[in-house]
Amino acid sequence: MTIDNDDLLNSIIASLRRIDTISSDEIPGIDLYMDQLTSFMSERLKKTTRYPETDKILTKTMINNYAKNDLLPPPQKKKYSKEHLIILLFIYYYKNIMTISDIQTILEPLKERFGAEDASPSIEDIYDVCYELQKDELEPVIEDIRKKYERSVKTFEEAGLSAEEEKKMQMFSFVTLLSYDVYVKKLLIEKIIDNIADGMEKNRKKADKKNKNKE
Repeated sequence: MTIDNDDLLNSIIASLRRIDTISSDEIPGIDLYMDQLTSFMSERLKKTTRYPETDKILTKTMINNYAKNDLLPPPQKKKYSKEHLIILLFIYYYKNIMTISDIQTILEPLKERFGAEDASPSIEDIYDVCYELQKDELEPVIEDIRKKYERSVKTFEEAGLSAEEEKKMQMFSFVTLLSYDVYVKKLLIEKIIDNIADGMEKNRKKADKKNKNKE
């Protein structure tokens, strides 16, 4: 039995409102071993996956690969700090839309602050700001989804289709609108990251030139 299109939209919106984001207060304040870390992440994030019962949130292999690719600082005495967990949360959300190289670039401000007790803002401060930003963004996103759905409902009204075919074409239009939105925003993200990377490279060259002049 298929779900009516209107019911499907309401179900999607309800699921968005149930997204269980993690505040910094909920992140353990003590250092964790690998198994404790993966258990925490899996328990808290499994509802965000397509197949909660089978999808892997975070594995030992993933964490080791992040470290090898310079996304995550190494653990201290095999333990991971709150700062590690915060960076892993950013990686979890970024990895679906960014390349490893892009994630390396965008995480640079966090890696520069890692382990620095006097850093201002701290990694936790940055996470708190982003946490509040995404909370404020939920309702505008839901409103935009409703508008796209309303547009898609009208796309094939005059096409002379059967009721079943019209529903299928409405969903096709809806997914197309959502996909275009994702496509445009992904392009925007890539342009921003490329600009950041260019700035970092220029700064690196300036620093190398300055060091050579000192020699």
